[in-house]
Amino acid sequence: MLRIPGSTYRLQLHKDFTFDDAARIADYLHELGISHVYSSPYLQAAPGSMHGYDVVNHQKVNEELGGAEAHSRFCKKLGQAGLGQVLDIVPNHMSLGKENQFWWDVLENGTSSRYASFFDIDWQPQEERLRDKVLVPILGDQYGRVLQAGGIKVVRRGIKFQVECSEQSLPVSPPSLPVILGKAAEYAKSDTLSFLAASFGRLPAPEYVDRRTILARHRDKVVLFTLLQRLCAEEPEILVAMDRSMAELNENLDALDDFLNQQNYRLAYWKTADQQLSYRRFFDVNTLIGLRVEREYVFEETHALLLDWLKRGVLDGLRVDHPDGLRDPMEYFKRLRERAPDAWVIGEKILEPGEFLREGWPIQGTSGYDFLNVAAGVLVAPEGLMELSSIYSGFTEQPTDFHAIAHEKKINVSQEALGSDVNRLTSIFVEICEANRDRRDYTRAEVRRAIREVAACFSIYRTYVVPEREEITEEDREYITQATECAKENRQDIDAGLFDFLRDVLTMEVKGKLESEFLMRFQQFTGPVMAKGVEDTAFYCFNRLTGMNEVGSDPGRNGLSIEEFHSYCGKMQETHPLTMTTLSTHDTKRSDDVRARLAVLSEIPAKFGEAIRRWSRMNNAFRVRKPWGDPLPDRNTEYFFYQTLIGAWPLPMDRAKAYMTKAVREAKQQTTWVANNKEFEDALNLFIEFTYSYAPFQRELQQFVERILEAGRVNSLAQTLLKYTAPGVPDLYQGTELWDLSLVDPDNRRPVDYALRQRLLEELKLMTGDDAPAKVLAKADEGLPKMWTIHKALQLRRERPGSFGAEADYVPLMVDGTKHDHVIAYLRGEDVVTVVPRLTLKLGGAWKDTSVTLPEGRWRNRLTRENIEGGEVGVKELLKDFPVALLAREDVGGKADA
Repeated sequence: MLRIPGSTYRLQLHKDFTFDDAARIADYLHELGISHVYSSPYLQAAPGSMHGYDVVNHQKVNEELGGAEAHSRFCKKLGQAGLGQVLDIVPNHMSLGKENQFWWDVLENGTSSRYASFFDIDWQPQEERLRDKVLVPILGDQYGRVLQAGGIKVVRRGIKFQVECSEQSLPVSPPSLPVILGKAAEYAKSDTLSFLAASFGRLPAPEYVDRRTILARHRDKVVLFTLLQRLCAEEPEILVAMDRSMAELNENLDALDDFLNQQNYRLAYWKTADQQLSYRRFFDVNTLIGLRVEREYVFEETHALLLDWLKRGVLDGLRVDHPDGLRDPMEYFKRLRERAPDAWVIGEKILEPGEFLREGWPIQGTSGYDFLNVAAGVLVAPEGLMELSSIYSGFTEQPTDFHAIAHEKKINVSQEALGSDVNRLTSIFVEICEANRDRRDYTRAEVRRAIREVAACFSIYRTYVVPEREEITEEDREYITQATECAKENRQDIDAGLFDFLRDVLTMEVKGKLESEFLMRFQQFTGPVMAKGVEDTAFYCFNRLTGMNEVGSDPGRNGLSIEEFHSYCGKMQETHPLTMTTLSTHDTKRSDDVRARLAVLSEIPAKFGEAIRRWSRMNNAFRVRKPWGDPLPDRNTEYFFYQTLIGAWPLPMDRAKAYMTKAVREAKQQTTWVANNKEFEDALNLFIEFTYSYAPFQRELQQFVERILEAGRVNSLAQTLLKYTAPGVPDLYQGTELWDLSLVDPDNRRPVDYALRQRLLEELKLMTGDDAPAKVLAKADEGLPKMWTIHKALQLRRERPGSFGAEADYVPLMVDGTKHDHVIAYLRGEDVVTVVPRLTLKLGGAWKDTSVTLPEGRWRNRLTRENIEGGEVGVKELLKDFPVALLAREDVGGKADA
């Protein structure tokens, strides 16, 4: 039987918030109404990890969180508090470094490593100098310059040798040891050492597919090191001779260069990674290498501890990070489901507008970005967004076609950050063309450009065609055809036949071993293009209304209608009723409360436009002017800055500076992460400092925020109640049970004041009289209305789980009257009704004759304790004491509110 959470609470665990820290808030979470803690990854991660996605050991609990003992205490405390547990896991990649023993073994032994097949490495790339080697791009300058400057040295650690450079250590290949040990044997006059040196040199070099020989080689290598250890213990002068030989090697640059060339890796300047990297990464992060988890033995090795926890009931569910990075997500989820049939499993699948999770996947749903964007979209005014387009265009004098901007950024990222991925795909496709006489004359340059263009034309993260199973849906066929036709239109300088051929390979019209390999890798490539090109670049360039720029969104759209919201919820109840619903995550660009406040700008576009034009004139003197070029910062950055201040005010200057620096580097228009434009960044920081110290601007900003503050809070309460009552399992990101005005990470990972939250919850529990709503609203500045809404909704979910489960209906309710378009109302099951307002600033409280028709019966508003008879009820009356309404039917066996 599936172990379905009633609700989850996301915790970000790291060295400053450990298992013991999390255990201390378990009782508070249960009192709030949470059923399950949802933890960030906590298998052993790289040292100092603040997020846990850089796993180095799947068989061990992270020592920085307290290790296995603290984990046991944590799990025991959750059980005592009546809480279950869901864990975030990372099947797609691992972190590099010496802590990752799999990777260390690969660097030491190359294709002969026991773990060479664990990682997605191209051992035979186009460049011959990288054959059977792994590129390690960690040097701060060209290899020769670093070598000449003494930046690369061989050092001894016990009886083993390592290469040290750029504050990192790498192992030495055993067959290269005769260079050091042979000379040391001469100095020590040791026949035994001479024999060991020759034996290391004679170790075989089997390919990773020859498992038996690899294991025999490993055995022999261990024996040789054991004998060397014994020899050094018996004859200490051997170590002295080894050190002398090593010192001579380090002093002879030619000999050292030759020795380094014998290693299974090639040291390189860090800038080479984008074009020459020979392994698949997580997006463009060089230190996160792709795993071949589709191989069953890799799955078993990396999931053994997780599956044991699921089997023993330590975990009730898993959130699978970035399944689109996997070679075959469906196969992965099927294997996981077979091994954990009762687990609640969700995938961090990013769905674009109009796209839905594949119904054949044996999981409960997504991590909730689709809901987040639907909830945001229904709270903005379409006509206001259209007016904001004109205001944005006029203020910045920049292009405002989001889709054109996104396409350009996707092309750019595939040329630069993802260049090595394109090169790998190009090499495979050139081979495919070479084997086809009708296609062999396409040049490598043409193929490369065509691959980039088709990838940029995809409107979704990826397709899921599987040649091995002859599996392709009409949906995927349509996406592929649409992308190739778009590419043809955009690149008429390229032979249209090449795009047709690409389409035929991607839709399995043309089949073969290479064709299948290209297809599977291309599908893993389009996701990073979308993520890096759109979410991490275009979202910081197109700033019409920044609150709409969220993972999986289309900020160029003009919002959603109430009918579209109901349609989405009806679809989810029908197909994935147990999916996760969320409003803030560790990866959202802005918190739910920032987005809720910014949504109000769509209701007052003219006033917003007037304000920022006036502020720009007020602050114009603070822009840096040079004899050449435009003043700094540019207008687009300034427009973005004003929205940031409005959405997150009060925002301390240090947080504003850090966030704006990240934003402009992500935008890559004036400065980037890899090439900082110091002049621009200094000018931006000066601009921020001056605007913070300029009293007239600060006064106007404060007044503007005060005018929209209440409407923003109502939006927050509306989307919060939608999250807790719409189809799905609601997730609460740490600390957001109160107003939270956080921006993108690391801003949203600041410490949470749980003592404050525990105190406020105790206050709420004492508010039991009819005047409770008034008391709650009186403490609005402390965030009590949000906590009140969450607490009451969670209590109701705990009390009536059937009203929110897989079998519960979702039925839109009839809203009539002049302002019907300002109300979202629906029934869950037979006994729970949600009523929330939208566009309240435009409404101005003038509900007039607007009413909602409730099913017959006696109802009680759990947020106000008011009793209501079914039938037609005025919205003004319904919302008079609290901005949103949560009604529970009291005459169908339901329990009265305490």
